[in-house]
Amino acid sequence: MTGLFDPETQTALGLFQDTIGMLPSGVADVPTWEVIVPQLARGAAGEEVLALQEQLNAKRGAGLSLTTDFDGPTNTAVMALQRHLGLPANGMVDLATWRNLLWHLVRPDFSRPGLCNYNGGNLTADWGTASAIAMLEQTATLFHERTGGRIAVGDISFERGGRIDLHATHQRGLDFDLALVRIDGRRCRNPGVAYTSTRYDRSDTAELLRAIHEVFGTHLQLIYFNDPAMIGEGLSRRYPNHVNHIHVRSCEAGDAQVRYRCPPTDLPSQFPETGTFDHPKGAPDSARRVVETA
Repeated sequence: MTGLFDPETQTALGLFQDTIGMLPSGVADVPTWEVIVPQLARGAAGEEVLALQEQLNAKRGAGLSLTTDFDGPTNTAVMALQRHLGLPANGMVDLATWRNLLWHLVRPDFSRPGLCNYNGGNLTADWGTASAIAMLEQTATLFHERTGGRIAVGDISFERGGRIDLHATHQRGLDFDLALVRIDGRRCRNPGVAYTSTRYDRSDTAELLRAIHEVFGTHLQLIYFNDPAMIGEGLSRRYPNHVNHIHVRSCEAGDAQVRYRCPPTDLPSQFPETGTFDHPKGAPDSARRVVETA
């Protein structure tokens, strides 16, 4: 269980689709979700309920005991989620509730050895998609193993996405800012150092970018950072004002917005790239907008 939609997951999904007579696209589109997700209510039991409880704990901090039983506390947590999302608070876990729960953004685990939060310009903008956060956390683990340092994370997105001050993007949970690595190790408290500074650690920053490329793979859309050494190595690209932080954008296969859609990859021939992804009903309209600057 990695939290990543990796090639093994894509292959398993394609085989499942083929088994039930669907086009084996390897894309979790709406018709696939309609088949996968179980309809749950109070009194249900089993692995599906366990998955529900795990998601409620991870996404909403519900603090549920992982009992596999759809008990009273689980019902209360489901209704609280539905109220939070503006859905009918009936305790019935239907397709709309599943889609909003699975879409719901998550926060990184800043207690991990390789992560810290420098709180950017928006103190509560710490939320990203489950996939993007999983890749960020794996990158932090790899970076910490190689350098002993931590990744200092700035703005990602607000809990429910939408417009965010100081940014034209960061509305979907797929963009995040990182501080440059400092020689004195103080990037978690004092991140504002430019690549021209004598306090800038170019070597470890390069290790950070290499780790991002390694972990994100085909789910890395771009990295904006203006250090000519990083650009020359092919680790980043130039964009105005990105001299004292790194902007990373991840992508999703078939995303409805081109800027967040992963480029075509060499998928197995039985898994053509089909299907689209968009935020489910209940996501803010601003999360759907296409913006033309970073």
